[in-house]
Amino acid sequence: MSAGTRTAALAGRLPKVGVQQLLPGGVLILTAAALLIARPDGHYGLVLAVVPFVAAAVHGVAGTAVVGTLTVAAYVVLRHQLLEGGTGVWLIKLAFVAGAAVLATVMAQGRVRERTLTHTRELALALQEGLLPQHLPATSAVQVCHRYVPADTDAGVGGDWYDVIPLSSARVALVIGDVAGHGIHAAAMMGRLRTAVQTLADLDLPPDELLARLDDLVARTGQNEQRPELAATCLYLVYDPVSGHCSMSGAGQPPPALLHPDGRVEFAPLCPQPPLGVGGTRFTALDLALPVGTVITLYTDGLLDLRRHHSDTALDHLARSLGSAGPTLDGIADHVCASPHNTSDDDIALLLARTRMLPPSAVATWRYPATARSVPLARAAVSGQLSAWGLPELLPSTELAVSELVTNAVTHGGGPITVRLIRDRTLVCEVTDTGDSTPRPRRAAALDEGGRGLDLVTQLTDRWGTRSSGAGKTVWTEQALP
Repeated sequence: MSAGTRTAALAGRLPKVGVQQLLPGGVLILTAAALLIARPDGHYGLVLAVVPFVAAAVHGVAGTAVVGTLTVAAYVVLRHQLLEGGTGVWLIKLAFVAGAAVLATVMAQGRVRERTLTHTRELALALQEGLLPQHLPATSAVQVCHRYVPADTDAGVGGDWYDVIPLSSARVALVIGDVAGHGIHAAAMMGRLRTAVQTLADLDLPPDELLARLDDLVARTGQNEQRPELAATCLYLVYDPVSGHCSMSGAGQPPPALLHPDGRVEFAPLCPQPPLGVGGTRFTALDLALPVGTVITLYTDGLLDLRRHHSDTALDHLARSLGSAGPTLDGIADHVCASPHNTSDDDIALLLARTRMLPPSAVATWRYPATARSVPLARAAVSGQLSAWGLPELLPSTELAVSELVTNAVTHGGGPITVRLIRDRTLVCEVTDTGDSTPRPRRAAALDEGGRGLDLVTQLTDRWGTRSSGAGKTVWTEQALP
């Protein structure tokens, strides 16, 4: 919109606003003028009681109070000598006009409060919707679908949230959580937790360790902001499309529902844990093997409506809703949210994920002893596999990266050494050893003979990182496919 157009639009709005603001005063003047020429022995003065209500529909509390005072003053001036039926009747009429002015002021105050609450709720809802992911990332591990249903209450939206985070080696993290309370503070805390989870997920932490660090964050936040009642729930799940296994850990969240391909519904036997913010909780992880096509259902407690239903009854209703839904994820989500048993006045967050698995032809694995002879063997195996996959463009960089990583594993780690290639949306190269030392890049001096391996890996690949893997560690790299 040009400056001239904006000026014209503003000029078109100004007279309308002015007339609207002057409306009560104009009504008061016209009513007073009509009373001056009206019959003095009637009850026409009571018409002035309408003026404060007109002001309440236009002005705020202060403006309505001023117009009400002017109305009472006008009645006194116009009717103080016209004692219709005596002084007692006149005082009753005066009290009626004054009461109308007070009532109109109270109505204006209520209208302003309602507008303030509506604005606050809309602001909190906009904040939460802005902090929630607008588009979940597409991965080869799962097909996802999500729903968020805000509560229609005066308290405003809650702190329900969800996320899908791609991890290394084609894995994916599914997250859902809820911050206690409603309004802007709950939405803001939700955004902080979501950012913290994304940061911790980038470190490739196991679910139980990630929740332990998140628990410390919530506890420190409550202490620093002097909010001892601050609490939140979270469930963090990692699914691996190569092995078909998932690992999960929860803090105060209801267990995820698993809709199997045969239509059977069961709930993961997750050990109940207290919410985040309690501090000192030892979280435990649950490992499961899931068939291909299993629908993992993560949800907040608003879907269960625990205030009206017992937990077992609510879980039975959810299981029946999942079992009777259609085959598509959108159909399942709509069916569950529209269930007649779902009458909660709390926010609802729902995240559905249908599991997939990479074909065996997209994964290649080799195992070598921790000797120097393993370096050329690993390089030759990787070269042959890339040629078989038709990726000659990635041969030089991948061969050099594998050489450096296997050399580091032989020098600083222990055997056996496992090399794995995964062809997904990117080319993933992994080197796993039994050492517990985490490699870190360092700046090598000009005359140093070593210390440049990870710098070379950084230059050759798009991303690299490390994660704990049972009795050792895994160093991985990613390269974009041609």
